[in-house]
Amino acid sequence: MKKLILTFALAVVICPAFSQKTKDNTLTKKEAAQHWKLLFDGTTTSGWTKADGSAVTAAPGAWEIDNGALTLKKGANGGDIYTADEYGDFEFTADFNIEPGTNTGIKYFCHKYDKGGNLGCEFQIIDDVNGEDNKQANHLLGSLYDVLAPVEANKKVNPPGQWNTIRIVAKGKNVQHWVNGKKVLEYSRGSDEYLAGIAKSKFSKVEPVFGMVEKGRIQLQDHHGPVAFKNIKVRVL
Repeated sequence: MKKLILTFALAVVICPAFSQKTKDNTLTKKEAAQHWKLLFDGTTTSGWTKADGSAVTAAPGAWEIDNGALTLKKGANGGDIYTADEYGDFEFTADFNIEPGTNTGIKYFCHKYDKGGNLGCEFQIIDDVNGEDNKQANHLLGSLYDVLAPVEANKKVNPPGQWNTIRIVAKGKNVQHWVNGKKVLEYSRGSDEYLAGIAKSKFSKVEPVFGMVEKGRIQLQDHHGPVAFKNIKVRVL
């Protein structure tokens, strides 16, 4: 009888923990209480638009929904897609999975500049080993693309074919890039370091100064490589 009671007690302890495992593309009670917003529900492209503001329709050869992930497959032409809303102070997180050689990114503060056109600050996502654009430190995974390099010692990245998690935190002029729970870059928009990086980048002639807008949309980039995203979430700070 004592053994039976002990077995039952263990089941009571273990089973609830197992049942608490978070499902992909959902919000936990804690996240809901913290006012997180789910940007992808695992089954539709609702809430995402094309550059012209028109709705995104999942289709073969474009953005597809495959096994609960928003996916661009090899050779696809889905175009860049954007959140319907703009964000200023925000926290954003997403899981991504790439193939060997992939080069893509997630942009934020996307804005149409007086000189330079539609641009955004890019959290670079790339296969650091085999990506076609891996020769510069500020082009590697976690960088502010072409402006500031990540701290390589802080990066713990799973190889292509496995999932990784990124996080972007923007509050005022301060911005942080995170990979798998480790902060890999922190910068202040408008600081000497930031402006020096801009001056050496492809954004040097943008007007007004690149990345200094108060808010903008978030973009999933279609650029040279298969990629899948899930658990895409944002909250206003």
